[in-house]
Amino acid sequence: MNDTILKSITRIIVPFIQVYGVFIILHGHLSPGGGFSGGALIGTSLILFTLVFGVKKAKVKFSERVAEISGSAGIIIYVLVGIVGLVLAGSFLTNIEAGFPAGVAGTLMSAGMIPIIMIGIGIKVASTMITLFHTLVEEEVR
Repeated sequence: MNDTILKSITRIIVPFIQVYGVFIILHGHLSPGGGFSGGALIGTSLILFTLVFGVKKAKVKFSERVAEISGSAGIIIYVLVGIVGLVLAGSFLTNIEAGFPAGVAGTLMSAGMIPIIMIGIGIKVASTMITLFHTLVEEEVR
């Protein structure tokens, strides 16, 4: 695409969408949102970048290797937190009983391990969305 206005607006808006996605992920235990919806916002911002600038430039910013690593990292975060609960409290994903601090209700760090799990889910959802989109776009080009 050679639309200068669209490219300029996309350069400005994509970082704000991504910051809002991170906000949604981190505040998912306090308000509506969480890992899936925040990850979907981040993935959508990467899809917008791909649509405006093309697959080649998008893969420079978020390559297939980075998508593989981040997708795996999201799952590993989730499983490791679950295993900590299993080992320390006897149940997978056990929260307070496993020793995660509960914090003060209504604050960002008030849900024990739930924000950590939301981060893992958000990373996985964002990487899956952009991987699926790139796969679909590449199939269409062939």
